[in-house]
Amino acid sequence: MSVAASIRQQLTPIHREGYPFIGGFAVATLVLFWLWPPLGWLGLIATLWCVYFFRDPLRVTPILEGIVVAPADGRVCQVVSMVPPRELELGERPLRRVSIFMNVFDCHINRSPVAGRIERIVYRAGKFISADLDKASEDNERNAFLIVTGNGQRVAVVQIAGLIARRIVCFAREGDSLGAGQRIGMIRFGSRVDVYLPEGTRVLAGEGQIAIAGETLIADLAARETEPAFQRG
Repeated sequence: MSVAASIRQQLTPIHREGYPFIGGFAVATLVLFWLWPPLGWLGLIATLWCVYFFRDPLRVTPILEGIVVAPADGRVCQVVSMVPPRELELGERPLRRVSIFMNVFDCHINRSPVAGRIERIVYRAGKFISADLDKASEDNERNAFLIVTGNGQRVAVVQIAGLIARRIVCFAREGDSLGAGQRIGMIRFGSRVDVYLPEGTRVLAGEGQIAIAGETLIADLAARETEPAFQRG
């Protein structure tokens, strides 16, 4: 293996959504260096942070029917029972909800928590209050996915904009078939993702736990002892 190929293997890929922002930061940095070098160094730090923010690392996802993996990197801020958003039409009974808060240093690529088909995608405009607050699930701008597994179980994933997030990006469409851990979207600059689980699901995540999208097991739709296989993606 050549030295160049070895170096490329160590570098984390950048998602294409980040190129316009990285380019803008880089141009601004050059201007700041021209105006006053100390400002240019601050611009360079901001540019490097932007590159880091838009990273899109490969993940190794467990392969086992019925498992639920984390849809986002970040801290599990809540494990509660709540009524899901009305637009998902999942009824008025509370369901177990696992919420993951992403700060501005977490990877913001969101992934499907389960294998299945997207039955519905619904976008709702809203506010931009801090995403780690409970009322953010109802008040903030959000984009919701309803995914039906091969066994007919419905799992909902809700991307929620945060205090400084101003753009929810969706990579998938209604009717798409997904594998667990497949990329479905991203939220720019701090946000949260909620997962609503069907009744009878065994929750494996705990509040305060650090989750890795596509890798960390957060729930099991059917308790079992079988060990999962793994896939890269």
